[in-house]
Amino acid sequence: MILKGNQRAGGSQLAVHLTNLRDNDHVTVHELRGFVSDDLHGAFNEAYAVSRGTRCKQFLFSLSLNPPETADVPVEAFEQAIASIEKRLGLAGQPRAIVFHEKNGRRHAHCVWSRIDAAEMKAINLPHYKMKLRDVSRDLYLEHGWQLPRGLIDPGERDPLNFSQGEWQQALRIEADPKKLKQTFIDCWAASDCQNSLESALADHGLYLARGERRGYVAVDGRGEIYSLSRWTGKKSKELKGRLGPPEQLRSIEETKKLIAQRLDVAATEIQTAAQKRKEKELSSYKVRRDELVAEQRVQRSQLAEKQRGRATLERNARQARMPKGLRALWARITGTYRALQREIEREAAACDQRDRLELAELIKSQLANRRELKGRLHENYQRYDGELETLFAEIKAHQSRLLAAQNDDGAPPATRRRAPRRSRDS
Repeated sequence: MILKGNQRAGGSQLAVHLTNLRDNDHVTVHELRGFVSDDLHGAFNEAYAVSRGTRCKQFLFSLSLNPPETADVPVEAFEQAIASIEKRLGLAGQPRAIVFHEKNGRRHAHCVWSRIDAAEMKAINLPHYKMKLRDVSRDLYLEHGWQLPRGLIDPGERDPLNFSQGEWQQALRIEADPKKLKQTFIDCWAASDCQNSLESALADHGLYLARGERRGYVAVDGRGEIYSLSRWTGKKSKELKGRLGPPEQLRSIEETKKLIAQRLDVAATEIQTAAQKRKEKELSSYKVRRDELVAEQRVQRSQLAEKQRGRATLERNARQARMPKGLRALWARITGTYRALQREIEREAAACDQRDRLELAELIKSQLANRRELKGRLHENYQRYDGELETLFAEIKAHQSRLLAAQNDDGAPPATRRRAPRRSRDS
């Protein structure tokens, strides 16, 4: 699991984020330990109230646990990981909340601890918690047999395709895959050694090099979206300048947009617009189906919970009816059969609880698979549309190259094409 944690305040804001059903298909508050309140807002307000007796400002420690995308991880595995983490960090026994989020067929967990030791009325120090989380993360990958990310094998080999929040939001605005988009810029940079070769590599993907207003080197696509080369290639300004030269010699953004408008003829624009409309229609259809599927899944979970509650009540009443009463209970205590029957009933109750947990786990596993299948179909269609657009840009470039070659051969004015008179040797 990838583990990301931080010390923080803002309990109310965190509670809103963790219970957000707008951006998640399902939200489950799995556990509230050590709090009087039975909801997240109240629990975090309790932690804040206790922290007021100390000087601690960041009274919470928030952790996200993200398993690999295709892994089906049971609740018990999350619980064991959390127990190991809190022991390693020195948070064992502290009040905590565990919340599960499900989205796009993926399930991950959040755990939030109070850092305030109520007995000592001081904050628990968490030295080197990032290194400790990295070690626990590596152990979890090895324990479950998952493929280790390069960054956990060697910190120097961290995935260069990790992107910032700004890059993610920009990619979402143009409905592109952020990882694929960043890979495009990295590949273009790796395949070039000067300004001309980089321009050629970017043009294969419908991107044009330009001079930015605030950032020296940018790329512009056919929709006018502007990309910072420094951000998307991960290169510093000094390295960009060493390969591309001064940014002043590049076209401005407005000039580049005019150039793009000239190069994209009517037919290409119509094809691109049609492809974009197909993507928008596909996305709209996907959202409708997603909302329907999520609503169905919530009903299924509600029905299962109601069924389990009713069955648990009947089973509990049946177990209680087996317990002796009055003089029979007194005699059972004297003979020792009362305690034996009590232990048997406790084992039966635990078995019933485990059965209910397994039923819920199987339902969630099935729902996650259905959700991944739906998301996968959208991804496949998007890849097809993107492939069509990439082919279109390649054809446009080839057509432009042919036009340029023809212009150099036949398009020059006659006076320019006429051979200059040969000079005499004496002149």
